[in-house]
Amino acid sequence: MTTNQNPGTPINILLVEDNPGEARLALEALKESRLNNKLYIIEDGEEALFLLYKKGKYADAPTPDLILLDLNLPKKNGLEVLSIIKHDTRLRRIPVIILTISSAVEDIIKSYDLYANCYITKPIDLDKFTQVIKTIEDFWLSTAQLPPENNGNP
Repeated sequence: MTTNQNPGTPINILLVEDNPGEARLALEALKESRLNNKLYIIEDGEEALFLLYKKGKYADAPTPDLILLDLNLPKKNGLEVLSIIKHDTRLRRIPVIILTISSAVEDIIKSYDLYANCYITKPIDLDKFTQVIKTIEDFWLSTAQLPPENNGNP
């Protein structure tokens, strides 16, 4: 197993999800992790951008190592947030996984056209949802090599 972190250094995950139940499920699934991770939960797209750009109360927030992004969000939808992230040289290397209820082909195509790293349709079943989160963790946090924080350098 390859891990992309130094032992003891938490992996920062940003979950942008407006459904409190699904956010809680993701939190519980990640709590069982054998990796040191910290989950930040934001409920709308605009607030997610405040965190990413370290504005206001997020001035000291760490840059996430991984973003789990719902498409159906208030204020700014997931596609708008994804577009902003992937067109900003300071943020574009952060892997963004679309985790949404939509299985619409046009949403999948738009997400990949905007450089999403992965598109996953959320299962409705509780156990399957938990398994999806564990699969994301196993691949993206244990197997894949994540880019180091680039400190604003392109």
